[in-house]
Amino acid sequence: MFRTNLVRAAILASAASICVSSANADPVDQELVIDGTLKIVTKTAAPEGHPFDEVLSGWLFRTEETRAMEADSFDNPGMLRVEEGEALWSTVEGTAGKSCASCHGDAAESMKDVGAAYPKWDEASKKPINIELQINKCRTEQMGAEAYEFDKGGQKPLTAYIKNQSLGTPVAIDLKTGEMQKWWEMGKETYYTRTGQLNLSCSNCHEDQMGKNIRADHLSQGQVNGFPTYRLKQADLVSLHNRFRGCIRDTRAEFPKAFSDELMALEVYVTWRGTGLSVETPAVRQ
Repeated sequence: MFRTNLVRAAILASAASICVSSANADPVDQELVIDGTLKIVTKTAAPEGHPFDEVLSGWLFRTEETRAMEADSFDNPGMLRVEEGEALWSTVEGTAGKSCASCHGDAAESMKDVGAAYPKWDEASKKPINIELQINKCRTEQMGAEAYEFDKGGQKPLTAYIKNQSLGTPVAIDLKTGEMQKWWEMGKETYYTRTGQLNLSCSNCHEDQMGKNIRADHLSQGQVNGFPTYRLKQADLVSLHNRFRGCIRDTRAEFPKAFSDELMALEVYVTWRGTGLSVETPAVRQ
């Protein structure tokens, strides 16, 4: 019993160090304008049913140096991976002898605003589909190529390139098609469910403790409008499902597989939470 109490006390102390013992640090009051010309919506009225009155981009919670990095495409290290994605767009692969460009032509035209509407309902699978899964669907069904493994090959750069064509476009997913509303509700349940030895949910940090410092970082509302995101910590692009799994891991819980039903539902819900914010891909975060 004594040992059990000690373990429980250690777990609670660790949880406190993650989310509770943190100083207030308000988001900045500043506009994000990419390359001095493209104004990005970083704060807007929340959609009906949202826990906050106003939704805020994670950019507002970053340091001055990190914010400046995203505001300049030449300084944004994530743009190197976007350029990789641009090359992949025209690369022929598979038995059909096709590239993405073979069907979709100039991505600046065919993919304009597309990334702001994902995830969306996929009638064939009867599930939501995101950009990564749509790429794999095209590869296997149209190109005769193998699907990308999670976070491998060209998955992250190609996803970032496609999402970058929506830079500045407000996020707006359609919950009225298929069973998207059902998946939204599943995602909401996951968002508020405590997991792991630390007994934490997404909401405990990104809602209850939003605006406070967590060790060397600053807790934002957890918006996902900038993914894939360049994280300085990893010195690389980080995919959304990688970040989901990382957060779940940090609660000391077993994390689901990428693109599992649980994480796809969570993607639907958290994407909706950022409704109206501009797509920032590739955002720069700490």
